[in-house]
Parts: sequence; structure tokens; C-alpha cells
Amino acid sequence: MAQKINPLGFRLGTTQNHHSFWFAQPKNYSEGLQEDKKIRDCIKNYIQKNRKKGSNRKIESDSSSEVITHIEIQKEIDTIHVIIHIGFPNLLKKKGAIEELEKDLQKEVHSVNQRLNIAIEKVKEPYRQPNILAEYIAFQLKNRVSFRKAMKKAIELTKKVDIKGIKIQIAGRLAGKEIARAECIKKGRLPLQTIRAKIDYCCYPIRTIYGVLGVKIWIFVEEE
Repeated sequence: MAQKINPLGFRLGTTQNHHSFWFAQPKNYSEGLQEDKKIRDCIKNYIQKNRKKGSNRKIESDSSSEVITHIEIQKEIDTIHVIIHIGFPNLLKKKGAIEELEKDLQKEVHSVNQRLNIAIEKVKEPYRQPNILAEYIAFQLKNRVSFRKAMKKAIELTKKVDIKGIKIQIAGRLAGKEIARAECIKKGRLPLQTIRAKIDYCCYPIRTIYGVLGVKIWIFVEEE
């Protein structure tokens, strides 16, 4: 009783689906996992390197742009399908961006017998995704906005979409205090112990001048 568990892993197979679809023999299973991690890390590093610079930018176009919600990997005998689910795919829609990303992945994975197929899929409701809200909070905190104000603004963004509840927690040296603490804000229902309740979750680190802050976001989407 009272043991903490990741809300996504707790609901895997019911309301949450796997992000990797492939089969391997037991002796080759670890190699497949490492390959998946290399692919995901390479895509995230590529987007971070090619992000637009600037501080005074709008939320819809830049501060949450190119935020990856998740990456699906489907492996066949001769093809690796990579589907990137992204909030605002401004960068990846540029000419030559996909080809450049494929070259980087080929160097990282060293897949001689398998060809890569990359597809971009835009998320229909970006502010329903906890990763995008966490990136928004990180953007606000780096611009010296109060953490309480940043959390309230993030909850206001969720009014544009249909959700039943949300909880945001920030922990660390808040406002530069010497003693670390955790602050949270909640709105609506959040049945964490109900397996049929579809809950999206993310844990996001934010590097500030006072140290690293941790943001956790739970979103109660719907109940099946």
C-alpha cells in the first residue's frame, strides 16, 4: 500500500499503448533497446540544436515549438519506421530537415541492412500534452516569472481543450530559497488509483541559476 508508481506504466495495456513495436530474440533484446534509445536521443538532440534563438516569443509559435510528446518506433525486417509526435512542427517542415535528420540517424544507428522511414505527426490538441505544458513552464521560469504565476498560466492554457483534471507540482529551490520545497496546484478530478482513467504524465527537469527544478504534471483526459 501507498507505493508510488509511474501512472503510464501502471496503465500500460489498458489506456496506454507501447511506443516501440518490434520482435527480437532474447539474446538480441538489449541491442534493440539500446538502438531505440539512440534513435530517440538523436532526434531530441537534433531539435535542440536547430531551435530558433530568442527570448521574447509567443507561446503558440516558439516557446513550446518543436516539443516532442513521444516517438513511436516500428521495426520490420528491412525498415525502421519512426513516427515523431510533435506539438508545433515548424522546424521539421523546412526543406531538407527530414533528410538531414535521416543522415544523422543512419550514422548513429549504423543500420546497413535496414532503411529509415521518418514521419511527422502533429498533435491535434497540443495543450492537452503534459510535455508541452512543462516546456511552457520552463520557458516562463527561465524568464524570471514567478513559479506560481507560471503554473496558473499553464492551467489556463488547458481551458482550450477538453480535460477533466490537472495537477502541477514544482520542487526544488523555488524563488532562490536556500531550503528546497515542493509546491503544487490542482484543478478538477485526478483518480490516480483508477486504472480505466486515462492519465497523461511527465517529469521534466528545469535548469535555472538556483539549481535544477523538477516539474511533474498529471492530466486526467477521460475515463473509459
